[in-house]
Amino acid sequence: MARPTINDIAKALNITPSTVSRALAGNTRVSAATRELINRTAAEMGYERNLLASSLRKGSTDTVGMIVPRINRQFFSNVISGAEAILNPAGYNLIICQSHERLEDEKKAIMTLMRNQVAGIIISHSLEATDSKAVADIVKSGLVLVQFDRAYNGLEGISVTNDNFAGAYQATAHLAKSGYKRIGHLAGDILSNVYTDRMEGYKKALQDNGMEIDESIIYTDSITRDKGFYNMAKALQAGCDALYCAGDYAALGVIEYARHNNIKIPDEFGVVGTANENFAELLSPALTTIEQNAFDMGNRAAQAFLDQKQGKVEGESKIVIPMRLIVRESSRKN
Repeated sequence: MARPTINDIAKALNITPSTVSRALAGNTRVSAATRELINRTAAEMGYERNLLASSLRKGSTDTVGMIVPRINRQFFSNVISGAEAILNPAGYNLIICQSHERLEDEKKAIMTLMRNQVAGIIISHSLEATDSKAVADIVKSGLVLVQFDRAYNGLEGISVTNDNFAGAYQATAHLAKSGYKRIGHLAGDILSNVYTDRMEGYKKALQDNGMEIDESIIYTDSITRDKGFYNMAKALQAGCDALYCAGDYAALGVIEYARHNNIKIPDEFGVVGTANENFAELLSPALTTIEQNAFDMGNRAAQAFLDQKQGKVEGESKIVIPMRLIVRESSRKN
């Protein structure tokens, strides 16, 4: 049995197909009573809208693309959940692409989403994307662009980022006030403003607590577990008694090195991470870290998309989300 069409509904009600089409789309040019009659008849006849055809007519879909560096990070999975909590009730679906921290993968994801006529793109840039060229075509095409976590200035649209400077400042100041005297930093890629902001927050906290800045105990491109393990050895040789890590995975490597070498944390060495990954409180000792409020970031990024789609925001706008220190055993010096 053939599926009923708009023409079938129009014939059953003795009205024009265009009226049926407008009513099913919720167009207020059709009276409320007629819309109700048409929708009821469509349901009784088993009519289902062809969403793809409808989307193609409108020039965009009810789908929003999100590009993240890695989906297996708790931070990004929580951002995704936060975005869906806003977008799904508003009638949008979210499709996820990963860049795997590679610029070429990011470009391919952007092109794929644009070819599929998504309503907008929400993106956190890969570490290889050192400028805004990769997303320039999104803005030129007229698609809604929302940047989150890692964002570039000077682009039309809304960016939603953490206060990375303040978060790093809190972490480093906490270590200083806990009694640690030589605090090193496991930093990220200095080409990323996220990690440069964290580095600057670290340095400012040292200065405000009467400590000198020693560039030799700042280890860049060091946010992985392996790099944390490796650079912990170097930090110890340099006389460090604590490390502020720009990522929790680096902090995990630090704690593993300490365990393997019988270094007591926090009594002999203090550690603070960033991101509050799901393993942070399960470690022994549990990891002190900086909460990035990822679910809220996803909420705000999704709402930013809706606001731009509805024409409520024009030009460039920035939303900054605070970070919060969560003190656990790894920095509680006796």
